[in-house]
Amino acid sequence: MPTRTILATIGLLLVTALLLYILVHVRQVLTWMVVGAFFAIALAPVVGWVQRRVFGGKRRSMATLLVFVVVFVLLAALITAFVVPLAQEGTKIAGQLPQMIADARAGRGPVGNLLERTNALEWVQNNQNRIRGFASGLTTPAAGVLGGIATTLTGTVTVLVLAYLMVLEGPKVVDGTVNLFEPATGTRIRRVATDCAKSVTGYLSGNLLISFICGVLTYIVLLISGVPFAGLIALFVGIADLIPLVGATIGGVVAVLAGFIHSVPAGIAVLIFFVLYQQLENHLLQPLVFARTVKVNPLTVIIAILIGVELLGILGALLAIPVASIIQVILRDVWDNRRGRPKEEPTVGEDRRAALAPTDRVDEAATPAVVPGAGAGATGVGTAPRG
Repeated sequence: MPTRTILATIGLLLVTALLLYILVHVRQVLTWMVVGAFFAIALAPVVGWVQRRVFGGKRRSMATLLVFVVVFVLLAALITAFVVPLAQEGTKIAGQLPQMIADARAGRGPVGNLLERTNALEWVQNNQNRIRGFASGLTTPAAGVLGGIATTLTGTVTVLVLAYLMVLEGPKVVDGTVNLFEPATGTRIRRVATDCAKSVTGYLSGNLLISFICGVLTYIVLLISGVPFAGLIALFVGIADLIPLVGATIGGVVAVLAGFIHSVPAGIAVLIFFVLYQQLENHLLQPLVFARTVKVNPLTVIIAILIGVELLGILGALLAIPVASIIQVILRDVWDNRRGRPKEEPTVGEDRRAALAPTDRVDEAATPAVVPGAGAGATGVGTAPRG
């Protein structure tokens, strides 16, 4: 083997290893960039609409700023609606905690009655040393929890900034990229990119719609069952339901626990509701809504979510459907524009007669002819190549 080939192979391996090393160490930044691009694609049509309707097609910077301010206010309102009641109720519970513990030990109150009925109080009394050891171990990762909170806040701010800049500078980047190609190819790229953006926007709107339905139904069930803090729990369930497939289950666990703490019949009712709703959402509501908004086959939706969860966990579940839709748009465009695609009217035989004969008569010439040299039984069903 020549020395140049050996050196080129070694250099290629070293460059590949270096790229893998860089990707591993910047995977957090890459994740932020992907999430930022996801939100940028989803918000770009909204910014374009505001730019046309409010600013007469000009001043994209003001349109982008206005849309992101509205989004920020909505997020702040949502967080406030969740955190403020949680803090208020947490303060009340902290004040009542000593009495609740005393009642639980004596088998009184809703918690005490539940522990008494389930023999959990006896188990707690028999495993006090183990519980103390577990509680003392919870204080160890406190620094890690604080670090995770700081990382989450940093990531949120970074994603918002990246999304803002991507929306603001997106048209310039797209125009510069499209201008590198021939006009026909550039028009095709722009059309495909627009379809991909519509798919992402459709996914986002569909996901919000499903979460809204889940939150409203949960609130109705909790309110009828008499479970306290029904609005707060329903809000948490709606937010958790943004995660496909497993979101409703995560929120359902909290709602079911709240139901059983209130009373056993309420817990059973909430449990039955979430078991039924989980099946309804996963196998009917979610595929149906996504099939209409994202234009993806329901079976493809479920398969994409399962693959995404397996590869990237929660992030993969969130990105699976829009990624599947983008891949579908690209593949459809490649198929429609490929060379030698099938003709609108198939032909048969050496003379390439139309295969779709009239229904009122049967023409012998329309029967498949044997192609010379093709072997016995082979027919000349063919497609004329494109000129």
